[in-house]
Amino acid sequence: MITRRKFIRNTALLGAGGILGTAGYGFWEASDIQVTEQTVTVPKLPPAFDGTTIAVLADLHHGPFVGIEFIRSAVRLTNSLAPDLIALVGDYAHKGKTAHIELPPCLEALSQLTAPLGVFAVPGNHDMQRGGDVYQALIADTPLNDLTNKHRTVTLNGEHLYLAGVDDLWWGKPDLARALTGVPANAGVVLLSHNPDFAEIRPDPRVGLILSGHTHGGQFYLGGAPWLPSRFGAKYRRGLVRGPMSSVFVSRGLGEAGVPLRLNAPPEICILTLASPEGITSRNSI
Repeated sequence: MITRRKFIRNTALLGAGGILGTAGYGFWEASDIQVTEQTVTVPKLPPAFDGTTIAVLADLHHGPFVGIEFIRSAVRLTNSLAPDLIALVGDYAHKGKTAHIELPPCLEALSQLTAPLGVFAVPGNHDMQRGGDVYQALIADTPLNDLTNKHRTVTLNGEHLYLAGVDDLWWGKPDLARALTGVPANAGVVLLSHNPDFAEIRPDPRVGLILSGHTHGGQFYLGGAPWLPSRFGAKYRRGLVRGPMSSVFVSRGLGEAGVPLRLNAPPEICILTLASPEGITSRNSI
């Protein structure tokens, strides 16, 4: 016969076991990088870029929760996927106050990324909390193409795609007008912005696609997320989202903030295949 005391004790043990089991799974999931693939339509995409692949890496958060070997393994995995282009969308350091310690090895590891059309980067809020001086100084000494409030022209078979980027929405000074200065009005534009809320706050019809991270897919998701750093709720939690003017792809990211756990939001490297609206139409008609 089970007494009240035994019932309470057994219930407590079961509860503790459940918590430990969930935590253990959360630790494991945080280490299990998934490769996700998706085709994304980009308005005004030049025909030469139809089928071009972009690897999106976000939110590495190098620091106490994410060791440098995990980041190096993500770099090796990305290179093995052989994308045409790589987009790094911020939060390389775990905390702004320790960025001078966390950024150098992370950016050094990311400098081993290779892609025929280039590797491009913008900072995140964790990189910019102390004014971004450390990030700006370090990124300049790497082979990575920093796109903070600027653009670069990528050329393929004589046609041009414009890769642009903006500073962090929370701690930086994002300037889209400056980033797009000199970009033709009818050009195909892909924008890197760490925070997907930028699509709502600074919409611009010239931008065909925005690549973001920041929200970690909720990081700890059980039908809802206790933590989603967005003014727009779960809209920009993950995946392809339609913003006011542009499509936005939001990566779940690779690292963790707050707690070293993930639940139903595993770390990911995203491989996006760019497609023109005309290309999608013609393929669907075959």
